[in-house]
Amino acid sequence: MGDRMTWTSDVTREIYMLRDVPLFTSGDTTITLGTVLYLAIVIVALFYVTGKLKTWIVERLLSGSHVELGVRHAIGTIVRYVVVTIGLLVIFQTAGINLSTLTVLFGALGIGVGFGLQSITNNFVSGIILLLERPIKVGDRIEVGDVHGDVVNISPRATTIVTNDNIAIIVPNADFISSKVINWSYTNRDVRFNFPVGVSYSSDPEQVRTVLLEVATAHPGVLNEPGPSVLFHEFGDSSLNFILRVWTREFATIPGVLRSDLNFAINRAFKDQGIEIPFPQRDIHIRSGVLAVTPPSHPA
Repeated sequence: MGDRMTWTSDVTREIYMLRDVPLFTSGDTTITLGTVLYLAIVIVALFYVTGKLKTWIVERLLSGSHVELGVRHAIGTIVRYVVVTIGLLVIFQTAGINLSTLTVLFGALGIGVGFGLQSITNNFVSGIILLLERPIKVGDRIEVGDVHGDVVNISPRATTIVTNDNIAIIVPNADFISSKVINWSYTNRDVRFNFPVGVSYSSDPEQVRTVLLEVATAHPGVLNEPGPSVLFHEFGDSSLNFILRVWTREFATIPGVLRSDLNFAINRAFKDQGIEIPFPQRDIHIRSGVLAVTPPSHPA
């Protein structure tokens, strides 16, 4: 038993001695292995706790309020940044690190930012701008470049967009600042879609308008206020061309489904009302006359 206690004491002493092994010195501060381990453990814990804090603010503290989801995420993210900044300052002080000795380190970091971290810095600053100005927010339906989808997360570096095919696309935040962004739900989720419809020249335009309005009004996804409308667009080569305008909230993210539903219903209604959907037509005119025929020549 005595030998075991002696061995345990020796191991403990070795661990404490290893903890005090100096790694480098910055000014008047000596960084030991124990300091590095302490910083690693506490900083990881800080980021974990602040992540839980952001989730609690978004899903618990502000969930019962009238604050929009995007605003809640912005508030939670900003609070997390503030707590992380204060926490890092406290951690460095409690670790015995004089922050004034980090001036050289910050200067070297600034040079690194200038030469190799421009993109990361640009995306980070753009993320702060997005959270403060909120041109887009979580839950918005947006279009940036060739990407169409719903915003599900805005992080300091990039924004996650999920398409209708359930594909998550990570877009750098700088793209939202330097590029043109279409936000389909910036003010609200109500969106108007225009669906072209062509009928034959033998159709009555008034009857066509009545049928189209009846079909649109009967669809549960079409809003009654503002209601649907029909425009007589043009006289086409083979058809009278109309545009059916409908407002929707439910199908704002899946307009193709709404278009398909309305096309099925319009086709049925046109058949019931005897309205013909035309196909391209061409008139061929054959001119009468005498065609001169030259007899072939025969070799002598």
